[in-house]
Amino acid sequence: MAQRTRSRAGRPPSVVAGQTVPQRLLAAATRLFAERGFEGTTVQDVVDAAGLTKGAMYHYFAAKDDLLFEIYASVLRLQMARMEKIAAEEGPVTGRLYEAAADVVGSTLDNFDEMVIFFRSLHQLSEQKQRRVERERQRYYERFCDLITEGQRSGDFRDDVNPKVAAHYFFGAVHHLSTWYRPGGTMSPAQIGDSFAGMLLASLLPGPAGRA
Repeated sequence: MAQRTRSRAGRPPSVVAGQTVPQRLLAAATRLFAERGFEGTTVQDVVDAAGLTKGAMYHYFAAKDDLLFEIYASVLRLQMARMEKIAAEEGPVTGRLYEAAADVVGSTLDNFDEMVIFFRSLHQLSEQKQRRVERERQRYYERFCDLITEGQRSGDFRDDVNPKVAAHYFFGAVHHLSTWYRPGGTMSPAQIGDSFAGMLLASLLPGPAGRA
């Protein structure tokens, strides 16, 4: 990965005002990319906002698009770790799929600037980095589909729906959040996550409720 979490001497990153140098750079880049866009922000803008130097940045990130990549990759890693934990839990698959669906919505909205930046600027990444992101997104998508398939095999979910179609239906709505969600609205990220999860489960349950 282009970001290095340790210095060239093998030491952990320096800490400035309670944050490591990479953390300060990513926080500054996230704020500026959200305000000005990726193209409208220079490396000098980022290091000035972080109170650092270009040398400090290039010690951890090889280029500006590495900041963009890491902004989204960090959220993906968080979501994938939570997904693996949820999927490995004991208990009915209905509860685990509900939890996974609510979590991905909630964590997306909790990291709203990062998500908006990513979907707005994905094309700015190199082809190699775009492929890396797509591979990680595919891993998450397949794990989500696995839960739907498990529920169909156990009889908890209707078996006349293709798991991939159901997942695309759900994630299409998740990806559309950036067009209408505004922080500070009447519903919290957790409440919106519960609503999305409830609608997904209702569409998969057997019987009249699931087929309506």
